[in-house]
Amino acid sequence: MEKEVGTVFKYFRKPNVAAIKIEDGTLEIGDTIRFKGENTDFEQEVKSMEIQGEEVEKVERGDDVGMKVKKRVRPNDKVLKK
Repeated sequence: MEKEVGTVFKYFRKPNVAAIKIEDGTLEIGDTIRFKGENTDFEQEVKSMEIQGEEVEKVERGDDVGMKVKKRVRPNDKVLKK
């Protein structure tokens, strides 16, 4: 079952990083997530996350986190945790 945990608010083409606002729950290294939007729909494992340039293992509600993504994402795409 998937649970919505956040929303993409910015995408950086190089180096393929999504900026995500965590709105509910938590995300940890190793979690499987799905990016879902009008033109976006793919899954990937969380391999690394950063908050203001520092690597973190876990993020929770209220955090803004940067994460490398394997495909392009767009602002307002939903982030779902599997």
